[in-house]
Amino acid sequence: MRSKIVAGNWKMNNNQDETKKLLATLSAKLPDTTAEVMVAPTFVNLSKAVNHLESSLIEVVAQNMHFAENGAYTGEISADMLLNIGVKTVILGHSERRAYFGETDELLAKKVDAALAANMRIIFCFGEELEERKSGSHFEVVKRQLTNALFHLKPEAWSKIVLAYEPVWAIGTGETASPEQAQEMHAFIRKTITEAFDATIADGVSILYGGSVKPNNANEIFSKPDVDGGLIGGASLVCDDFVAIIKAI
Repeated sequence: MRSKIVAGNWKMNNNQDETKKLLATLSAKLPDTTAEVMVAPTFVNLSKAVNHLESSLIEVVAQNMHFAENGAYTGEISADMLLNIGVKTVILGHSERRAYFGETDELLAKKVDAALAANMRIIFCFGEELEERKSGSHFEVVKRQLTNALFHLKPEAWSKIVLAYEPVWAIGTGETASPEQAQEMHAFIRKTITEAFDATIADGVSILYGGSVKPNNANEIFSKPDVDGGLIGGASLVCDDFVAIIKAI
């Protein structure tokens, strides 16, 4: 049975006081759910978030990490540093990391390998730009991103992989892929993994949708058979909205 997951990516938002307040409110309002609930605060607030949620079912995850174990990489964070403060899951490949910081499929493959070597779980993000969707190359783009970064893995590594399909044109724009478009792409992703590995791996991996999920569209998106949850951006910063999305799963 695939895990149902709702993960909140806070991006570069919330100082220490704001983080503490939002976590306290979220913990108090967390609905009874069988889904995994995750939040990804900024690096400087990860340790305190882990401590604050010590007795909670909410998992704290990181927004990024470097591929090296240590060394002269000013401003970067290693897998060991994350594990040492109790963070066991990391988001890799987010479209903003690709677009603003030049992260390539080849770099992300190295990060994936480093995270797996440290026995971390990975939420791996990928998806097409608006022009790629309009030109009809979106399936090709997604297949290439998956192939370049993940298809060198051994089959057993997939137990540590969660996929997050994020149509870039629907992130922070208010635009959302229709539930039908999301389902179409998620089904394509499973087919692609089946062809590269097998149906057992494809059917076992959780695939999240990330792209302007809101309380008013979460139910319909999550109702699709190949959509296993969401990687939530802006709505995860508003407690009541995030709680409503968790209830939808």
